[in-house]
Amino acid sequence: MKKPVSLALFASLSALIAIAVTCVLSTPAFAQQSNSPFAGHWDFNVATPKGISARWLGVTEKDGALEVWYQPGGGHVYPVNDVHLNGAHLTFTASPATDTHPVITWDLEAKDGKLVGQETNGATISALTGVRAPELNRPEPKAWTRPQPLFNGKNLDGWEPADDVASNHWTVQDGLLVNTVRGANLRSTRKFDDFKVHFEVACPENCNSGFYLRGRYEVQVESETPVTLPLKGRMGAIYGRIAPDPELPRVPGKWETFDVTLVGRTVTEVHDGVTVIDHKIIDGVTGGALDADEGEPGPFYIQGDHTGNLKYRNITVSVPKK
Repeated sequence: MKKPVSLALFASLSALIAIAVTCVLSTPAFAQQSNSPFAGHWDFNVATPKGISARWLGVTEKDGALEVWYQPGGGHVYPVNDVHLNGAHLTFTASPATDTHPVITWDLEAKDGKLVGQETNGATISALTGVRAPELNRPEPKAWTRPQPLFNGKNLDGWEPADDVASNHWTVQDGLLVNTVRGANLRSTRKFDDFKVHFEVACPENCNSGFYLRGRYEVQVESETPVTLPLKGRMGAIYGRIAPDPELPRVPGKWETFDVTLVGRTVTEVHDGVTVIDHKIIDGVTGGALDADEGEPGPFYIQGDHTGNLKYRNITVSVPKK
């Protein structure tokens, strides 16, 4: 007859099993093992006539088939349905044809640890090279510097148009950073890696902007009416990626505060004193990203190409203490 397992040993084994299960469940998708060379998260900088367009693919293997999520240069990430694996080639329809746009297709080959191929957009063919997105898995700093102002309330020192200078309508009025009408986006001249950023925004009714972290991940700023956007596209969301939870009541035109901490891919967001995103992983770039170089420092940038009439103030940043 076998000896009974002691309660202490049983508890120890149960704890080990629980830890193992937790580790498996918390492992990011891009770190999971797969037999497919296409599986993982991929960053693309696509050259266009207007400059770099940041794109992203999330590819997972399920029951021998590939599931593909696509982040275009604008808008939100979405799954694509027309996916085909023909030998060494992965093809899919990135965007179906519409009355105003031709179909956009991708044809990719896994080669030397990268995805290479081409995008066909009507008569335009663009070269594609995708690199594996870095995991950016690092611990939170033990201490941070004191907050330093990024906006001095007097002029645009430390900021510059992110695109067409001629369409820049950002100005300083009564100590506030104001986008008078729809036009250029605005970015900081300094770049940052890990940080804590504070900003305050007054977003009038039916307006839309965004505050980008490292120039790649958009904290959504909007007060559009009627409310039709999905939760991942509303005020305080990491656009298309992470929904605020809880979602706070909408207060168009009133000042709202945001405190956002970004360490690697891990983001925490406090909106008007309420934690609405708590140590969540941002899988990849969002629409409108300046580039897809996720492993590099990047600037803050504020969207001005959607609507005008938004005001920002008290923009400060802290970085890890050395």
